[in-house]
Amino acid sequence: MAVRSKVQMLPEEVRDELNRRLIEGGFSDYQGLADWLTEQGFEISPSSVHRYGSDFQRRLNALELATEQTKVIVDRLGDDAGAMGEAVTALVQQSAYEVLLKMLEEADFGKVSLTSLGTMVAKLGSASVQQKKWAAEVRERARVAADEVDDITRAAGLSDEVAAQIRAKILGVV
Repeated sequence: MAVRSKVQMLPEEVRDELNRRLIEGGFSDYQGLADWLTEQGFEISPSSVHRYGSDFQRRLNALELATEQTKVIVDRLGDDAGAMGEAVTALVQQSAYEVLLKMLEEADFGKVSLTSLGTMVAKLGSASVQQKKWAAEVRERARVAADEVDDITRAAGLSDEVAAQIRAKILGVV
């Protein structure tokens, strides 16, 4: 099993402040950060802080990318049928897979147990199934509503073309 990082073993409030300083400093001045940690009573080398900072920056960049991808999906598809939920589920599943691979490569299970990771993946799968079921129900309700509006518009004397346009709007085709 890999040796746990000294930075990872810092108290949460110190690690949070370190994270804030890393971001504000543009992930630089690792000597200065190591000096600050020494002032806080923790002897951690600049190279350890650098390794932690590089990993933290990689994770932060991945999160920013995932957020941007989700925004693009929602902007392009809208969220009528739960596109955002599906996108988030897919991104979390991808992240869980990456965590699992890293854990297996490094044989370092740290705070995450294989059981809890498996449970998370199972819950995500269940959420995905529920999301698809909900989307199918929404599509069916829209179809029923479109049929009813179609009957009403024709009974009111609207042309077939206008009725078709209204139906298409309800079903999201246009």
